[in-house]
Amino acid sequence: MAKDKASEPALVCDFTSGAVRHRFLYGGGRGQALPRAIGMKGGVNPRVVDATAGLGGDAFLLAALGATVTLIEVSPQIHRLLADAMDRAREAGGEVAEVIARMTLLHGDSREILPTLDPAPEVVLVDPMHPERKKSALVKQEMRLVREIVGDNPDAADLMRVALATATKRVVLKWPRLAAPMPGIRAPSHQIVGKSTRYDVFMQV
Repeated sequence: MAKDKASEPALVCDFTSGAVRHRFLYGGGRGQALPRAIGMKGGVNPRVVDATAGLGGDAFLLAALGATVTLIEVSPQIHRLLADAMDRAREAGGEVAEVIARMTLLHGDSREILPTLDPAPEVVLVDPMHPERKKSALVKQEMRLVREIVGDNPDAADLMRVALATATKRVVLKWPRLAAPMPGIRAPSHQIVGKSTRYDVFMQV
C-alpha cells in the first residue's frame, strides 16, 4: 500500500525549542567546526551572508555567537517558514530575541542579491542541497522534506562563483565529508573536516 503523504510530519522551523535550541545552549561555542570555518576565532564577529539559508540553523548558531547574518532563501515556502519562526522568536523575547536581532532575512536568488549588498559581506556561507547518498536511510527526514520542496541545486557552482566574486574575506562551502570537490571551482585554501560534513574554506587574497 502506498504511504499517505498527508500522514507524514510537516516541515517545522523553530528557534525556541528542539535541536536548534539545544545547539544554542550546549553546542560548544566558537570551537565548533562551522564558527572556525567562518573565522570567528579570537572574538571576531564577521558580517556573514548565508546564501542558502534553508531552515536557518547555521545562521542562528553564528548569530548566537555574535556574527551579523543575512539569510537569503529562494524558496517561497521555506522563506515563509523562516520568517514565521523569526517572528515567534522575537515575540519570545530574552536571549533568543537578541540573537534574531542580528539576523536579516531576504527572499530571492543569491546569485542576483549578493552583488547588490552594501557593504559587501565579509564571509559567504554556501550550503547547497548535497548530492543524494546511496543509502536513503542515512538522509535525515528533515532534509528529505526540504529536498522535496526546493529540489536539487544544479546552479550551485554558479552560486559559488558569485560568492567568490563577492565576499571580501572568505567563502565557506558546507559539503559532505566524502563528496568529490565541486566541479569547476578552485581548490579551497583549507578544509575543516567533521564526522559527516566538511567545510571547504576559500580565503580571499
